[in-house]
Amino acid sequence: METLAAINRWLAKQHVVTWCVANRGELWCANAFYFYDPQAVAFYILSEDQTRHAQMTGLKAQVAGTVNGQPKTVALIRGVQFTGEIRRLDGEESATLRAKYNRRFPVARMLSAPMWEIRLHELKFTDNTLGFGKKLHWIRHSGTQ
Repeated sequence: METLAAINRWLAKQHVVTWCVANRGELWCANAFYFYDPQAVAFYILSEDQTRHAQMTGLKAQVAGTVNGQPKTVALIRGVQFTGEIRRLDGEESATLRAKYNRRFPVARMLSAPMWEIRLHELKFTDNTLGFGKKLHWIRHSGTQ
């Protein structure tokens, strides 16, 4: 579990996720501020229903994406690539997670966009600070979270 702990620590320090969705042969990517829950191994984002990516997603879809920093030197490159599933949250589940999101991004209190969960199935963390090209992998096993 040390691999996931290292990835969790890094993701907690970042704030923008890029995810991509496919539908009927069309691909689209989007960016959003995120709240990351290390216990659920999931990102929580806000996105309006009328966006292209939300329309392509529907209520649930498979996604892939990245989180990365912006270092100026190759030796400091760190980033996560992931696969998972995105779904729109409603009701009490949405309200509880939105309160956590609003604590991280207080300006979001003024937004009415729905809350979405990106539940991660696989993570690959590249961390050049541990040695050039060093990769840490995590895969969600069935029956866990």
